[in-house]
Amino acid sequence: MEISELLSRPHQMNPGCAARYLGGFAAELASVGHTWLTINDFLTSAIHFGGWLEASGLHFADVNADTIKAFGAHRCECPGGRRQKHVSRAYTARVQRFADYLRQQGAVEAIANSTIQTPSPLSVFRDWLLRHRGLSVVTVDRHERLITGMLSALGTNTAGYDAALVRKVILDQIRGCRPAHAKTMVGALRVYLRFLAANGPCQPGLDHALPTVAEWKLSSLPRYLDTKQAGQLIGSCSRNGPQGWRDRAIVLLLIRLGLRAGDIASMRPSDIDWEDATVLVRGKGRRDVRLPLPQDAGDAVLDYIEHARPQVAIDRVFLCVKAPFRSLRSGMIVSGIVRATLRRAGNKNPPSHGANLLRHTAATMMLRAGATLDEIGTVLRHKSPDTTAHYAKVDIAALQQVAQPWPKEGRSC
Repeated sequence: MEISELLSRPHQMNPGCAARYLGGFAAELASVGHTWLTINDFLTSAIHFGGWLEASGLHFADVNADTIKAFGAHRCECPGGRRQKHVSRAYTARVQRFADYLRQQGAVEAIANSTIQTPSPLSVFRDWLLRHRGLSVVTVDRHERLITGMLSALGTNTAGYDAALVRKVILDQIRGCRPAHAKTMVGALRVYLRFLAANGPCQPGLDHALPTVAEWKLSSLPRYLDTKQAGQLIGSCSRNGPQGWRDRAIVLLLIRLGLRAGDIASMRPSDIDWEDATVLVRGKGRRDVRLPLPQDAGDAVLDYIEHARPQVAIDRVFLCVKAPFRSLRSGMIVSGIVRATLRRAGNKNPPSHGANLLRHTAATMMLRAGATLDEIGTVLRHKSPDTTAHYAKVDIAALQQVAQPWPKEGRSC
């Protein structure tokens, strides 16, 4: 069905000033994969909204959050046989989507919403992290989110910050948190205090008042799947639908190359060189590395692109499987895909549940295949060799060669 045919259908309500925007709105919905039935529902809501605006004596210039709220709450006696006390939430959500499209076209000014605006000190802090510290957007977003949660307790008078205050606030914030998350929160506040000391009236040295979170790095054994479990995980990704094609390609890339979840989410079609069989990985710390693409992983990605990836103009390899089609927002979505795949594979008690499990699995498989720690560190893009040495704990054969005999009973040390 063509958009012109959809728009030519008779409607019992006059769309008013919304009429000239319906074609473009329908085209945008079609571009992200919505079906014609769904597009028709959106158009019906948009026509109703336009007619209601005209009947109420309003124009697009008057549209704001309160206008859409009033539309959702109005007792509907509009033409078309509707006799309802109010319209449904889904109906109002479709009108909100139409209003967002109008704003993109410049027909409606930016609609104010209920989200809390970022305080100006944090806006400057965010810019400082991006420009002067060179942090990635994901890390900056995390720091901003954590500091925002502490501002109510810290207060806005940065000149009044002292050691007792910042220590009390951070101890209250990390109480009950896991060591890794507590360490992240302390690190975010430490960076913020250094920023304030360098750029504002805050007294210097307050970052030294923050406690050190006890976390013994690399003290535990790596969490990984054995060869049989890894094979079952790959086999559980059926190739009979878009989700199966996509999940199989993601799992193979994680297991074969030890990629991080964020590497998968940010992968672009231009990153893959099919002639040289390599893939460009945009890793942590803005370090780009080109890695060889294994045969089975490359075949899985190509199968996904040819048979299952939606044909939409989005500069990411992996997309959501349901409309509206969009890129995977973050690595958390990739970890969710891994968790779902583990459940399908029947692994009820895996060592861990995120994408990092497959990264550890890749390192362990390479180690047992005879790869050196230096080679593993190169593939995993470790910044420090100490991180790669973590995997030496699972090389039982090598550990047996260096293990010292247990002293006999009665001998003194």
